[in-house]
Amino acid sequence: MPSNVPADNSAEGPIDLGAPLSLADLRRAAAPVPVVLGAPVRDRVERGREFLRSVLREQDRPVYGATTGFGALVGFAGRRDEADQCDNTLAHLGAGQGPDLPPEVSRAALLVRAWSLAQGVSGVSAHVVDGLAAMFATTFVPAIPRYGSVGASGDLIPLAYAAQALRGRGHAHFDGRRMPADDALRLAGLTPLSLNGRDALALVNGTSLTTAATALALAEIRACHRAVCALTCLLVDLLGCDPGFLDARLLGAYGHAGAGAVAEDMRGVLAGLTPSGTRALQEPYSIRCSPQLLGAAEDALRYVDGVVRADLGSVSDNPLFFPEDGSVVHGGNFFGQPAAFAADVLALVTAQVGNLAERQLDLLVDPARNGGLPPMLAAGPGQQHGLQGVQLATTAFIAELRRTATPASTQSLPTNLHNQDVVPFGTQAALRAYDGAALLRLLCGSLALGLRQAAHVGARRPTAPGCARLLDALVEAIPPVDPDRPLDAEVRRAAELVTALDARLAPASTTRPAR
Repeated sequence: MPSNVPADNSAEGPIDLGAPLSLADLRRAAAPVPVVLGAPVRDRVERGREFLRSVLREQDRPVYGATTGFGALVGFAGRRDEADQCDNTLAHLGAGQGPDLPPEVSRAALLVRAWSLAQGVSGVSAHVVDGLAAMFATTFVPAIPRYGSVGASGDLIPLAYAAQALRGRGHAHFDGRRMPADDALRLAGLTPLSLNGRDALALVNGTSLTTAATALALAEIRACHRAVCALTCLLVDLLGCDPGFLDARLLGAYGHAGAGAVAEDMRGVLAGLTPSGTRALQEPYSIRCSPQLLGAAEDALRYVDGVVRADLGSVSDNPLFFPEDGSVVHGGNFFGQPAAFAADVLALVTAQVGNLAERQLDLLVDPARNGGLPPMLAAGPGQQHGLQGVQLATTAFIAELRRTATPASTQSLPTNLHNQDVVPFGTQAALRAYDGAALLRLLCGSLALGLRQAAHVGARRPTAPGCARLLDALVEAIPPVDPDRPLDAEVRRAAELVTALDARLAPASTTRPAR
């Protein structure tokens, strides 16, 4: 049986900025982790920096942000003093509002930023990348306000707050406490970062927050998707449904790769199932069409996988410096449209997979459809109320997911004197997807709690070994609801359990490698 304990990443070694970033790296960055720059990385960063220096010695060669103003004011000269140009870059971007971003999102964003700068085409000083790397060995987290980015010229305002905190200005968190940034740096044993104008601009002129939030949302939504696949199997077994809707020939004729893959996994979990013979010929769509729905979600998640993979290997900055041929190239690599589309897709997947989980719980608590189990799965209906409160809460979760599913990437508004005349709003899409993932996780926990309670109030013992293992894990972790009690913490506990379990739960001989 696969372990239901998440892998311990503490022994995985340092994150190397000379290697491709992974989703696992971003998740590890939430806690102190060593981040290293090998000699080849340092060499290319220093080579890019020296090339920038040589370009700036050419009096008639403009470089955006180093010799000019910013954004719509590019036609005006910047400040001559490099330190003043840094202050000029960051001060005017101190316009964010709202609560601080979650620490794990802020640190993941800075890991993405460090990797981009470490590619050596941004012209930054090596000590900037060193300073970012040093931060990850501590619990230091810049205090970054949620609102202010349009994800067009990078995540300018959020990343400016991060840069200021690393300089000892503004606020930061250390060991979970919010305080002035200079105090947090001192407690963390970090030296305030010194920046010139190009360094400051390179720190803010990329979509690192958008990329990080999208990636973290993807990881959570993938875990929830696997959980809903497994919980659907347990529902099928507890009710004694016929698994014919998962027939390989049926799904082969359907022709969608995601549906075929999901159905194969579900057949593995349901191996050994004996139908009760008492169910109707055709199950409700929340059961019968689950491989088609979850398969479409799988296809969509594969698309997001590709976008996130590309973004994690992307240099998002402007301009870029290519010392090999002496070029300074101005363009739009800070434009977060790919992640905006991908995060909007995540929101749609979250809403529909969440809706499936909510509908399955609704079926499970309804005695007209659940095979005669008591209403609301109450151990003593009337005297007890079972899952009634949990089911009400899931309705609220779905309403929120639907409310926020409107694509952000279609809401472009011109700004910055029409310099940014189209914007992707990827940051809004990414943070919305991140929030939605948390609600989907609670929907998984709610359905899992309902299935555990169904077994207590009279559902049959699962006949498929994979389903029996899943139910046994839930029974071990969560007592039956008898009598009534608050269930908020237990929904969260169930969610943690089912999003950590291997979704297939099939015997080792029949499992396929994780997608």
